[in-house]
Amino acid sequence: MTETRLRSVLYMPGINQRAMDKAKTLDCDAVVFDLEDAVAPDRKAEARELVLAQLAGGGYGERSLVVRANGLDTPWGEDDLRAFAGVERICLPKVESIDQLRAARALIGAEVTLWAMVETPRGIAEVECICAEPGLEAILMGTTDLAYQLRIPHRPDRLGLLYALSKCVNAARMHGKVALDGVFLDIRDADAYRQNCEHGRALGFDGKTLIHPSQIDAANAVFGVSDEQLAHARRVIEAWEAAEAAGKGVAVLDDKLVETMHVDEARRMLALAEATA
Repeated sequence: MTETRLRSVLYMPGINQRAMDKAKTLDCDAVVFDLEDAVAPDRKAEARELVLAQLAGGGYGERSLVVRANGLDTPWGEDDLRAFAGVERICLPKVESIDQLRAARALIGAEVTLWAMVETPRGIAEVECICAEPGLEAILMGTTDLAYQLRIPHRPDRLGLLYALSKCVNAARMHGKVALDGVFLDIRDADAYRQNCEHGRALGFDGKTLIHPSQIDAANAVFGVSDEQLAHARRVIEAWEAAEAAGKGVAVLDDKLVETMHVDEARRMLALAEATA
């Protein structure tokens, strides 16, 4: 079994050479080189060249590297996609239909893995179709833009976003995609950020998108596998295998019935722990 390791996905401005270099030393699972929101219009071409050079230089180890391109409805989107047609992953902003994914695919080829930002009401409405598209690996929640368009106030419990968040997780699970929670903007409030991570984990997200290196450790802890969880997963598998060896139809652990789904989840935990070791 393989398990995708995307607990912490850090956005880095594609125009900031120093920040992109620093990302080589950070304990995040993925780096997204951002050419969209983080770059002013008059510096788009410069940022594109900087990111191309950064990727060519390497040095990021096993981190997943992603380029967030500008949308095809902007003056820079097509040039971005043509320039990065040879990279491993491209993230598309404000995806609202499979037509956007297919238009991008026509420019970058079948080998490039796509990520899709879901950050508009129409994107939420179409997320099941978006997740069904072949070659798509992950959907990323754009909660800041989404809250603005839905006219939802920012609250710790994210009450107004619950429908959209859960719908996206459900769509991702239907089609075997990774679901990544949106960013948390207040980098000074570590306690509130930790609660936000735990809220995302409780909703079923696989990991968290981040805007600052100080947010990495909490995301890795919350979306990773704790020692206690790892020990329990091993005990579940041992109980299951012992029951099978004894010819028993059921397994019991700590006076609780162990079913196939529990074994599958335990094996997924072990695979995730191995991937993040």
